[in-house]
Amino acid sequence: MPLKKDVVVIGAGAAGMMCAIEAGKRGRSVLLLDHASKLAEKIRISGGGRCNFTNRHTGPDNFLSHNPNFCRSALARFTPQDFVALVEKHHIPYHEKKLGQLFCDGSSQQIIDLLRHECDAAGVAWQMPCRVNNVSRVNGASAGFMLETDRGTLTSDTLVIATGGLSIPQIGASAYGYRIAEQFNITITPLRPALVPLIFAPEQLDGFSTLPGIAVDAAVSCNGARFRDGLLITHRGLSGPAILQISSYWQPGTPIHIDLLPDLDVTSWLFDQKHSSALLSNLLTQHLPRRLAEAWVKATIPEQAEVPVNRYGNKALKQIAAQLHDWQVIPDGTAGYKKAEVTLGGVDTRELSSKTMEAKKVPGLYFVGEVVDVTGHLGGFNFQWAWASGYAAGQFV
Repeated sequence: MPLKKDVVVIGAGAAGMMCAIEAGKRGRSVLLLDHASKLAEKIRISGGGRCNFTNRHTGPDNFLSHNPNFCRSALARFTPQDFVALVEKHHIPYHEKKLGQLFCDGSSQQIIDLLRHECDAAGVAWQMPCRVNNVSRVNGASAGFMLETDRGTLTSDTLVIATGGLSIPQIGASAYGYRIAEQFNITITPLRPALVPLIFAPEQLDGFSTLPGIAVDAAVSCNGARFRDGLLITHRGLSGPAILQISSYWQPGTPIHIDLLPDLDVTSWLFDQKHSSALLSNLLTQHLPRRLAEAWVKATIPEQAEVPVNRYGNKALKQIAAQLHDWQVIPDGTAGYKKAEVTLGGVDTRELSSKTMEAKKVPGLYFVGEVVDVTGHLGGFNFQWAWASGYAAGQFV
């Protein structure tokens, strides 16, 4: 006889474990399974190994989706304060790094241990590693599922897909959740890497070959979004928090706009220097790293790179100021899923109930976490979506 459970959750990451915990608390018999042999690798490597487990300032505006209001219901019912209470219950020391970002003082393993302990306390059963070879309706009925796995056959009343996205395939990410959605004729919105470094074409890199490792505070904007944070020049292009944030909004072929001196009125400053006999690149070292200042001037105004500032006219100074506040760069692409923190797009939220996370046309089938078309900004928001969506589904599965 197949093993029978009330709830089977495929995917033992942040959202999957949260859903299993909540379902178990309601007295449901829950089986949590995952194809990986090591639990929650994405949590383990997050936040530099300290897990940026939530953000105090989480709100709907911190998320991208084709249906931007979808996330409101789940986020309202399980807040950052709710997860902080869980962290404090387990006596895990934590700190706020900046902008509401909360990290463990110690290790991200503490969050994994918290979730594992809560699952065990809720009576959740485990199968890891376990590969699901086929999912179908029980005898073609409108309710109940049959799963054929490499550990045998399972049946359940409800099935939760919490398999994550395509980001970081080296730790086991796969398209499995999207395949299940497609099997049941559920729409998938376009997928692409997000929170990911941007890369330059080889010819773009020529003038910046000496700059990898240079970091500056900048304001970066694209397609109506703007982020003020660190920008890092790499051997392939641009990274750092501001670039990772804007990558979710960038579209191929379009420029990103970089304000290299967001706190300075560059026009006024340059006019104060207009009688200087120094080169512009030398003056810019008052505000920018020398190598960046020299490379920027050569790339942006090569014909004036060796001209003293006192030979620039007012019009030229205004143009230079405008370019420093709006350095336009057209990336050649992204660094791909291997370097992306999350996947943009996913299971179309118009196919799901915002209250329960259940598929509207497939009773008993639920989707939670990154597999859904809800993608957070950098800074703990994607974990908060995992907790909130898992919690929401856990009340109904």
